[in-house]
Amino acid sequence: MSSIVLPRIMEIGGGAVSHLPRILQSIGSKNPLIVTDNVMVQLGYLAVLQSILQGTGIDSDVYADTVPEPTAASIQAGIKKVQSEQFDAVIALGGGSPIDSAKAIAVMGKFGGTVNEYRFPRQFNEQGLPIIAIPTTAGTGSECTRFTIITDEKTDEKLLCMGAGFMPVAAIIDYELTLSVPARTTADTGIDAMVHAIEAYVSRKANPYSDSQAIAAMQLIGPNLRRVYHDGNNKAAREAMMLGSTLAGIAFSNASVALVHGMSRPLGAFFHVPHGLSNAMLLPAVTRFSLEADKKRYAECARTLTFAKLTDSDSVACEKLLGTLADLNEELSVPTPQQFGIDKVRFFAMVETMAKQAEASGSPGNNPRVPTVAEMVTIYKQLWNE
Repeated sequence: MSSIVLPRIMEIGGGAVSHLPRILQSIGSKNPLIVTDNVMVQLGYLAVLQSILQGTGIDSDVYADTVPEPTAASIQAGIKKVQSEQFDAVIALGGGSPIDSAKAIAVMGKFGGTVNEYRFPRQFNEQGLPIIAIPTTAGTGSECTRFTIITDEKTDEKLLCMGAGFMPVAAIIDYELTLSVPARTTADTGIDAMVHAIEAYVSRKANPYSDSQAIAAMQLIGPNLRRVYHDGNNKAAREAMMLGSTLAGIAFSNASVALVHGMSRPLGAFFHVPHGLSNAMLLPAVTRFSLEADKKRYAECARTLTFAKLTDSDSVACEKLLGTLADLNEELSVPTPQQFGIDKVRFFAMVETMAKQAEASGSPGNNPRVPTVAEMVTIYKQLWNE
């Protein structure tokens, strides 16, 4: 049995952002808080949003101090703002980090407490302030997931918080907002979306509903990831990646992620590697580790992503998957931990801690092949030596 949770309203397509006032009206919001970051301010997206709202007589306030890979400290001022003023909705504008920040601000602004009190395995289903998510990258799928990730900066641990309370009531999926995203971010977020689709499909919690979304996502992402990296103005590729990212988000929100994400979070928390990039670093090694446990499903991924022919046997398709993932990292200039500038001594000193944190997150338990802490340590070490 599967329990499916989705945003109540989804507006999809170029120019969909103009529907924001109508959505606010439908949920009875007259005084929303926009949660975003300085990049969105500088690129002028915040101004666009505010002028759309002003055109229909809606005043909005702004909290623009969210940071990449949000921490408990970085959202504190946003939470205080919600607690001291009478907002009736939160509009999240930006990539995964502003959306994740907005989710925590909307829930904790209403219910209080510390991030630690909301961490997995707690399921938080109470409704905070209604969230309208407007993604500007084709990557995290956070606009339609019941998860948020906030780092506890005291321990450098990324905390997974989950439950229906973190699900936006509405999502506006407008690919035109991604046209100005630079190639590096396009690659990192695109790989993140691809990982979401693959992991949802091979997850032990996969179900017929999540499978249908994951397959559709892979069909869109596989042929377009390279295209959109090499030509950011390719509107058809941008649109395919945006929809693929959302479908991948729906897939993993309803099937859970697995080992790549489990190991990716500590790598990001300790060494400040952007989330999509840490996923990309891990994907080939984790896939190699996991393949034998579910060759049929991994072979299906290879074919659906167009990395293998439909007529290829499972073994051949799996080989092609491994080869293509390695080639993709090269083509998209994904650095190794060493090339990223991580200190070798510190990296090897942390592998045990990272593996234990990965296990504690619960995600590795969804993997087709469930690893021991020692096996995760080995995979981390392989990343350095590749």
